[in-house]
Amino acid sequence: MRPSMLPRLAWGLVLVLGAASGCSRHKEAPAPAAGTPVTPPAEAAVAPAPLEPPLSYELRLGKQVFQHYCLTCHGETGAGDGFNAFNVEPHPRDLGDPAFQKAKVDADLKDTVRRGGVGVGLSSGMPPWGKTLTPDQIDQVVGYLRTLKRTDAPPAS
Repeated sequence: MRPSMLPRLAWGLVLVLGAASGCSRHKEAPAPAAGTPVTPPAEAAVAPAPLEPPLSYELRLGKQVFQHYCLTCHGETGAGDGFNAFNVEPHPRDLGDPAFQKAKVDADLKDTVRRGGVGVGLSSGMPPWGKTLTPDQIDQVVGYLRTLKRTDAPPAS
């Protein structure tokens, strides 16, 4: 063995022994006595929320547009419960309503965003965004609107 290898070998040995001795310090909790009820830890009682699949790049852009222009009236989830919703009459539509989602095609939604409520025969409370948003942004926000599904809705029959 070469003399220059000795310090490296010594440090390697120190690391291995240190790691092994560190692991042996962890002691497991003693098993409960026979007949003693076992209670799970508190954090085990809370089930984790199901993870939603991540949004694509275009949908994330649509979400940003929605949050900037639409959230104040339509709310975080599109339920029509934004902080300004109660100042608008009639109240904003629930965009996550399954019946609404099914009844409207993308072209209808794009037209409504572009021309506003009055432009499509609805409330004047929704302004036209056609001169503010680009056609790509309108496409992206409509794509994002399609992800706003209400989970508490009864199943469609």
